[in-house]
Amino acid sequence: MSETTKVLVVDDEERIRRLIRMYLEREDYIVEEAQDGTEALEKAINDDFHVILLDIMMPEMNGIDVCREIRKEKETPIIMLTAKGEESNRVQGFEVGADDYIVKPFSPREVVLRVKAILRRVSAAQFEQVAVPPKDIIAYPHLTIDHDAHRVTADGSEVSLTPKEYELLCFLAKSPDKVYHREELLKEVWHYEFFGDLRTVDTHVKRLREKLNQVSEDAAKMIVTVWGVGYKFEVDDA
Repeated sequence: MSETTKVLVVDDEERIRRLIRMYLEREDYIVEEAQDGTEALEKAINDDFHVILLDIMMPEMNGIDVCREIRKEKETPIIMLTAKGEESNRVQGFEVGADDYIVKPFSPREVVLRVKAILRRVSAAQFEQVAVPPKDIIAYPHLTIDHDAHRVTADGSEVSLTPKEYELLCFLAKSPDKVYHREELLKEVWHYEFFGDLRTVDTHVKRLREKLNQVSEDAAKMIVTVWGVGYKFEVDDA
């Protein structure tokens, strides 16, 4: 996979782009660069990348706006690059569809590990579509998850989710009424390779509910907050 893997590196500092590019090319990834938000958006929309590394603070258009616009068209995994102390921006990034973030200054090896982690998760999801038996479907009133097609529908309408949102929904839906602590969800859904905080789970749940609510209020209500603990997937038998 590495020979054909394409990564877009977006940062207004040439030194950072060059450093990341050097380490990614050692893994035989194909790397393209963009130096501002406008150039990044054009490349992301007009070409297909396996992963996008996206700086938040940039001229022309910041990374938050770029991520928001990309999500209108594509579900490409996005890793945000943020300066230390920009926690509010990181939360914004998750809210508009980012999958992970790396805090500057960072080790280039960490960047490589994060990229590999996301590629593994996406590959595993694609493998499941081929490897699972036919009709591998989780079906509840108001919500259906079709693993074969990697499709989520709520009251008959398809819901467009990022890979991480899809993975989180599937994990919860496989064990209805089981309450998961936020720490458990970080461990099970982000697989230890994610070094984020508990607000990461909250922002992903919020986005997931919002997307479901756009087509079905009943489906959105199935993801229940257990105050002081975490979340569960609740099925109304009535």
